[in-house]
Amino acid sequence: MSEHESGQVAVSAAEIYEQFFVPALFVDWPPRVLDASDVKSGDRVLDVACGTGILAREAARAVGPRGSVVGVDINDGMLDVARMKSPGITWQSGAAESLPFEAASFDRVVSQFGLMFFQDQKKAISEMLRVVRPGGKIGVAVWASLEATPGYTVVAEILTELFGPEMARSIEAPYSLGDTNVLKSLFAEAGADEATVQTVAGKARFSSIESWIYTDIKGWTLADVIDDEGYERLKREAPKKLSQFVLPDGTVEFDAPAHIVTMASRQNY
Repeated sequence: MSEHESGQVAVSAAEIYEQFFVPALFVDWPPRVLDASDVKSGDRVLDVACGTGILAREAARAVGPRGSVVGVDINDGMLDVARMKSPGITWQSGAAESLPFEAASFDRVVSQFGLMFFQDQKKAISEMLRVVRPGGKIGVAVWASLEATPGYTVVAEILTELFGPEMARSIEAPYSLGDTNVLKSLFAEAGADEATVQTVAGKARFSSIESWIYTDIKGWTLADVIDDEGYERLKREAPKKLSQFVLPDGTVEFDAPAHIVTMASRQNY
């Protein structure tokens, strides 16, 4: 994977990611993922590719004082932000393809919008199955297709026109598992042949076009790639094509559906 396809933001972008991307794209999804995964009071939960911790924080509220939550991520900048926001949760550095936990350590294993970026997706799924106990459950959310997400379809087109196709991959990469047939096959090959896939409607929301552009560039993998001159050029050109997503009050909204994959574990892996 290139730096644009790996989803690994720079340390300097992690706080921007938490402040802008989380409320714009991710805030609605933790309750949906946890509900699909049957997370309940007292559960031991692992959040894989936890990022700045929005799913883990919601899981901590769901499991209550009798339960426990661990968030694991390969990006130290993301973990630093997660620790600052919720020091009571256990945050641990580690790769999804080699989770640093014993087999059957958790009742539930969840992951929100990280699978698309893993170096070895099948291995990561196998690892999630390994660390969940028999009778436990995994729940994984991935974005639906780019074509089903019109705002980012246009952003990818703008980046291609202004900077070339390599830059656009940063925006296209999150949607690489949008085909449900590809997604089901991936889980089956990883040993989760009884996984179910549910497509759930969602919305992306930004306070303005300017906020949207700032978030996409400064809070994502392009933060250290597009220089100030390029950023100013983007700010001038992008509104011409993005205005179609602006509501009467000046805010931005467009469809952003996702797939939630779940599977109950019946054996150790």
